[in-house]
Amino acid sequence: LYLAYGSNLSNETFRGNRGIKPISQINVQVPSLRLTFDLPGIPYSEPCFANNEKTPLLTHAWQQKGPYRKDRWHKGLIGVVYEVTAEDYAHIIATEGGGSAYHDIEVDCHPFVSTDPSSPVPQNPTLPAFKSHTLFAPAAPPGQDPPKYGGRLQRPDTSYAQPSARYLKLIADGAAELGLPYEYQDYLHSIRPFTVTSNKQRVGQYVLLSVWLPIVVLVFMMIRMFEDEDGRLPQWMAEFSGAVFKGVWSSYDAFFKPMFGDGERSIAD
Repeated sequence: LYLAYGSNLSNETFRGNRGIKPISQINVQVPSLRLTFDLPGIPYSEPCFANNEKTPLLTHAWQQKGPYRKDRWHKGLIGVVYEVTAEDYAHIIATEGGGSAYHDIEVDCHPFVSTDPSSPVPQNPTLPAFKSHTLFAPAAPPGQDPPKYGGRLQRPDTSYAQPSARYLKLIADGAAELGLPYEYQDYLHSIRPFTVTSNKQRVGQYVLLSVWLPIVVLVFMMIRMFEDEDGRLPQWMAEFSGAVFKGVWSSYDAFFKPMFGDGERSIAD
């Protein structure tokens, strides 16, 4: 069983691009996790990707509206659990970076009482839970620096970046296709995407992609070459992949952002 919550909600991504054929599926709520967009991608194009964060207790502090719209959902992670073959699950791992960023964890998933998407999402589910695997890229604990070697890339403010409109559309379209609760779909539609709004940003996007995209494409080709039968990468390949993306973001912080402007959040017109 595999819990999807990001772009794998979308038929276009999951069944189309990745060629996964689920045996069955069920929509679920996972109170112990919440959706985040804190996994860095590529500045100016795909600033961040979906991830999740453990939230054992939904305290009053968590329920306060923060400065970022994407952090304002506090009824647990909403997604779909797919029943997939072992071969398909290995392919999922491979297409998500071969384990270089995401870890495989097991979580308690609760089915919804009603399949009617207009039904409100409960703060605390009432139906019994079942276990499912999902992918989780843990950030360094507050006050600790990310590891210098290995580990996943982490931005100073993990909530700052905005996902691209393309990426958000995949998630929102998937939520609609699956009939996830309208309340959750409204939340997804409320998230503001990253948009290039200035000529300086457009130039920065062009230059950064010209420099780094061929290398990133090479990394993904190498991932396909070196993944094992479980879809996982050897340690050296995982570290090489991580080093490339750290290089992308180091160059952004040192050169591209000062020269061309913000590549993580939209700049007001």
